[in-house]
Amino acid sequence: MKIRRIQDAILPTPWGDFVIIGFEEKINNKNHIALTYGDISQKKPILVRIHSECLTGDALFSLRCDCGAQLKQALIKISKEGSGILIYHRQEGRNIGLLNKIRAYHLQDQGLDTVEANHKLGFSADERDFTICSDILKSMNINNIKLLTNNPLKMKILVNSGINIVERVDLITKKHSNNEKYLVTKIKKMGHLIPK
Repeated sequence: MKIRRIQDAILPTPWGDFVIIGFEEKINNKNHIALTYGDISQKKPILVRIHSECLTGDALFSLRCDCGAQLKQALIKISKEGSGILIYHRQEGRNIGLLNKIRAYHLQDQGLDTVEANHKLGFSADERDFTICSDILKSMNINNIKLLTNNPLKMKILVNSGINIVERVDLITKKHSNNEKYLVTKIKKMGHLIPK
């Protein structure tokens, strides 16, 4: 495995008490976390959300994307389910980093969409590697999951890494004037399964 489990602690939230577990990549010491809720040792497939880090959306309430809304909705869905896991995958800006993300935002201010901006900066549309998330799940003895996602690439990478996805669960958030172009780009250029 590419990761080591560091420590866990109780994390009270508005949706109940989660357990926060810290993980570290062995090769580069990069940190990721998992939030678990309820009994995750059940025989039935567990509800899982892999949420990629988005400082602007998750912490600064940006309306340019749907990330903050997805994070909140995922935690609510997991708590209502009674058990589940949210992996907070620390690959900011689809893994181009925070400063490059701000550069991409600048290009979007000039009319480019999110994919075009990434390409202009020399990156692919999505630089993320979700195999580390499969290692986190396996370290918790989780192999059969219901995945909260709209992203078929995420599903493909997890399946190829040995995770059995028994069901894909939509994670749809509100479309508005600030994020509409972003959501349309995710559908048309990245194949995300979002109702129009």
